[in-house]
Amino acid sequence: MPEEFDPAAMVERFRARAAAVRSRGLPPIEGPERKRFAEQAQLDYMDYAMLGDAEVALEDGILTLRVDLRPHPEASGTGQ
Repeated sequence: MPEEFDPAAMVERFRARAAAVRSRGLPPIEGPERKRFAEQAQLDYMDYAMLGDAEVALEDGILTLRVDLRPHPEASGTGQ
C-alpha cells in the first residue's frame, strides 16, 4: 500500500463519480440499447453514491468501509 494513500480522498472521488453519473445525459441511442445504458447508469450511480457515503478507516493496512444501509427516518415521512 503506498504511503500516500488517502482513504478520505478515495471516498470523495466516489462522491464525484456519483455526481458525474447523475448529471450525465443519455447518448443518442435508441431502443433496447438506450434502456440498457440507463439501467447501467442507475446501477453505477447507486454503487458510487453508496461508497461515497461510507465511513472509511485504514488501520494496520486494512481498509474498512462502513456503509449504513438502514433507511433514514426522515425518508419514511414519519418524522420519528
